[in-house]
Amino acid sequence: MMKVVIIEDEMPAAERLKKILLATGYEMEVLVTLTSLEASIAWVNSHPAPDLIFMDIELSDGLSLDLLKHTNISCPIIFITAYDEYWQQAFELNSIDYLLKPLKKERLDAALKKFNELKDYFTSRFQNLLAHRDNEKTYKDRFLVKRGIEYISIKTESIAFFYASHKLVCLVEKSGSKFILDHSLADIEKQVDPRLFYRINRKYLVRVDAIKKIHALPKSKLLVEAEPAPGEDLIISSENSNAFKKWMDR
Repeated sequence: MMKVVIIEDEMPAAERLKKILLATGYEMEVLVTLTSLEASIAWVNSHPAPDLIFMDIELSDGLSLDLLKHTNISCPIIFITAYDEYWQQAFELNSIDYLLKPLKKERLDAALKKFNELKDYFTSRFQNLLAHRDNEKTYKDRFLVKRGIEYISIKTESIAFFYASHKLVCLVEKSGSKFILDHSLADIEKQVDPRLFYRINRKYLVRVDAIKKIHALPKSKLLVEAEPAPGEDLIISSENSNAFKKWMDR
């Protein structure tokens, strides 16, 4: 639902605009019709920005262009006016179109089409940017652990799983070697690639290639068989079983 604001001091013109907007077929809600510069400044400064503003230029108490001097309007504007001398100023602001009165439905349709195409374009660009940022996120390649009086570096690819026990967190290599870490299991979960590691329950964070078999249990629970064997059953709850199977099936 597109939320719009109309700034127009002639009520017959505002009502005609509403009628034409309804005839365009777009789903939209007119939040408010503002009839003066003073009322517009007060409304904009006290409400969230709409999706789009339809704005006449010459109002009873001044130019609506002055609205942008007193407020921080971030949404697009479609200007609708009887005067053609303000078009350059309008396009220096947030304008996406400049329509002359008397307003024609086909011109308004074209302006709304432009608005939606721009919105779709920037939404797509933003989503691509977020996806690129997520793909660029880096995860730990290794963990520094202590062995006796030495410190050694364990590559993440050689880790079978992490587990928590008695307030300690241990790293277990595929070879079976164990090392105590100074991190919580929740912190480690954020540091490793979620495509490769899965938090199967409160105690275990397991790497995908350490999982050898999965057994179905009653009540939709799952039993995970890992290598090396952890020494206790790795049970996935019924609430978590579907998410785990989707993760394994990617």
